[in-house]
Amino acid sequence: MANKRASITMTDAELAAYLEEQTILNIATIGPTGHPHLVAMWYVVMDGKVTFWTFGKSQKILNLRRDPKITGLVESGDTYDQLKGVELVGTGRIIEDYDSILSIGKAVGVKYNGEAAISDAALPFLEAQANKRLGIQIDVERIVSWDHTKIGGGY
Repeated sequence: MANKRASITMTDAELAAYLEEQTILNIATIGPTGHPHLVAMWYVVMDGKVTFWTFGKSQKILNLRRDPKITGLVESGDTYDQLKGVELVGTGRIIEDYDSILSIGKAVGVKYNGEAAISDAALPFLEAQANKRLGIQIDVERIVSWDHTKIGGGY
């Protein structure tokens, strides 16, 4: 019998396309009590890495400063035969450089709101937000992916 797990794993190209097209990244960091702190974030892929921004005083930043472990989950599908997903396990690298943070904000803005997000009228808002935010890029150590559409409804 063939390895079923291997039959649903995404290729590198499928993985890259999937991460580009999806919109919600669930991230888990380790909270102060040792429990997972789980939140949904908008994200982009920058320099081949899943990247997002968040408020500098957020719980996830406090958690990452204490312990940089992070797991991200992007998933989709409403029925078993449609399930797709990617788990990214690694380290959350905090980005504190203003220009880099603004670049992340612009990229996120364009992905979710189109080019109007970086118009002359909208840019001052992004610039003000970048002063309050930090970037996070996931340095991935392990990837688990699945695409149940590859098995035609059976498993």
